[in-house]
Amino acid sequence: MKKATAAKLKKSQKKSIKLNTIYHESCLDTLQRMEDDSIDLVITSPPYNMNLRIRNGEYCSRQIVKYEFATKYDGFDDNLPIDEYYEFHSKVLSELLRVSKLIFYNIQIVTGSKRAFYKIIGNFSDYLKDILVWDKGYAQPAMLPRVINRRSELILIFEKDYAISRQFKKVNFARGSLEDIWYIKRGKKQSNAHGAVFPENLVRTIIENFSSEGEIVYDPFMGTGTTAAVAQKMNRKFLGSEIGEEYHKTSKKRLKEPWTDDLFETNSRTSSED
Repeated sequence: MKKATAAKLKKSQKKSIKLNTIYHESCLDTLQRMEDDSIDLVITSPPYNMNLRIRNGEYCSRQIVKYEFATKYDGFDDNLPIDEYYEFHSKVLSELLRVSKLIFYNIQIVTGSKRAFYKIIGNFSDYLKDILVWDKGYAQPAMLPRVINRRSELILIFEKDYAISRQFKKVNFARGSLEDIWYIKRGKKQSNAHGAVFPENLVRTIIENFSSEGEIVYDPFMGTGTTAAVAQKMNRKFLGSEIGEEYHKTSKKRLKEPWTDDLFETNSRTSSED
């Protein structure tokens, strides 16, 4: 009886998810309430772990200075030990593969993330469908000598059912029209406390090519609300999770603001026809 009651409660909790909502909580808390295969598309850009550094051949946390280049988030240290960073993202990806059909996971290869993501790419290779390169147009100078400037980020595309093939089951682009290197400028800041802004044009490009109107788009690291705002503009339903209080407030406020045509500015190049 107790097991049956627990199972019933668990099922009831999962049904408590409301569409077009950004939850102020860890994405793992949101994900545990989601039904299997309930999301059509995931678009996200998790924290970079920028404040984990190397000193004398060992990982350490750097001193965190507010508004410095490497400090991307307010109220979040962004310096998980490398093993914890790997375990956390492995859990998130496993849950995303349970609830969603297609995942676009934007990462930047920095000292604090590279070992974790190289390992994840190997361990999740059965679900890794393709990799896109996001060319941001210019590279900020590296903070240390003898380090290559980083101009690009990677978008890992995971798919649960058909990752063995590079062919997608459903897309909105014609054969030969979408390339794997996307030139898209950095996003505009929505808050002084968030220095790593996902550009609207990047989200728009994913949504318009890989989803249909009325489908559900989820962002487990919502930040200042870019994914939700673009999904709303493009007649998709959205869900989000954001653990930061200020970012959560900013994202909710952003959804109430009137739209401009900035979203569709031609400041990107993703196809051979552009």
